[in-house]
Amino acid sequence: MLRMRDVIAIGAVCAVLAAACGDDGEEAAPAETQPPTTTAAASSAEEAELESTAVPELPGAGVPVTMARGNWSTGYMQAAIYAALLGELGYDVSDPAALELAPSNAYVAMANGEFDFWVNSWYPNHDHFLAGTMPDGSLVSDHVTPIGWEMGTGGLQGVMTNKSLADEHGIRTLDQILTDQDLFAIYDAGDSTPDDGVLQILGCPEGWGCHGNINAWFETAGWTNVEQVEVGSYEALIAEAISRDAAGLPYIVYTWAPSAYVADLRAGDNSVWLSTSETSVSPTQVEGPATLGPGQCSADPCNLGWDTADIRATANNDFLAANPAAARLLELIAISPVDVALQNVAYSLGEDTEEDVRNHAADWIATNRATVDGWLSDATAAA
Repeated sequence: MLRMRDVIAIGAVCAVLAAACGDDGEEAAPAETQPPTTTAAASSAEEAELESTAVPELPGAGVPVTMARGNWSTGYMQAAIYAALLGELGYDVSDPAALELAPSNAYVAMANGEFDFWVNSWYPNHDHFLAGTMPDGSLVSDHVTPIGWEMGTGGLQGVMTNKSLADEHGIRTLDQILTDQDLFAIYDAGDSTPDDGVLQILGCPEGWGCHGNINAWFETAGWTNVEQVEVGSYEALIAEAISRDAAGLPYIVYTWAPSAYVADLRAGDNSVWLSTSETSVSPTQVEGPATLGPGQCSADPCNLGWDTADIRATANNDFLAANPAAARLLELIAISPVDVALQNVAYSLGEDTEEDVRNHAADWIATNRATVDGWLSDATAAA
């Protein structure tokens, strides 16, 4: 039975990522009926079956693969799923937990061949990491390639604030808070360093793509009275926002979906997504405002600062060229954001060990076994 927090998490993800909650409605085609076989034909068929029972060598047999994963817990299960499925192709895959990196380090390390791939890329957040320069003058993108559509248009992100405060004061945008003296005073009085004339928002950890994205808003808009502040890990940061919300204190916090965080800060209930400004000030929002449910954003149009993200695998080019079966599998794997949200809730409620994560991945694979077997067959044929 689904717990209430599960229902809230599903509802939150569906509200912001409606396409993720659909059903493809495909039904299996009926099996073709074959005519009865003669005794001779049956004998030949049995011989052929015996020959076919010889187990072929798996395409990844004897091939070591080094994975990494992002240093945010909402992507842990996805990394474990990919590792397990590559293992089913015979690859000797390292534990993704053994190499946990921030994006600012991951892309250069991947380009250098220090590891083969990860599945925690968020585009367009991470575009600027691909544009980074290597010591030899080449670009990171010359050495690595985004591959597959793990969760195409599957990630939504932005900053949130108290709904009660937004309703009481008619708050529409972050720009309004920063330029209205009375509103600014309310938020400045309750931030990390009260009444210092600079609003500290609970932003994005340094080294993540969103950290640079948010700083770009400040520069583009000319906001000089705001900065991002960290209070340790992201888990500590979001806990601070949830604590302030429960106490009725003002907060502005960066977060995203799919995650369990949007089951605590519920857009349209106790919080709202906060539009940055009346017109976009973000270089990572080029496709237009976000389309959210009624009451979920502080303004309409809702300029969250990011286009809906494609969550994808990214891999070293040499690894892809040398391992066509692995490359094909990376192209094929797709995971529902709703499944990720549910696992994130389970993780947040205490199923948070590495063994738990591997079990979550194994359960997901078992539930989707027929689809997974199709991917594995296709990948094997590509070898």
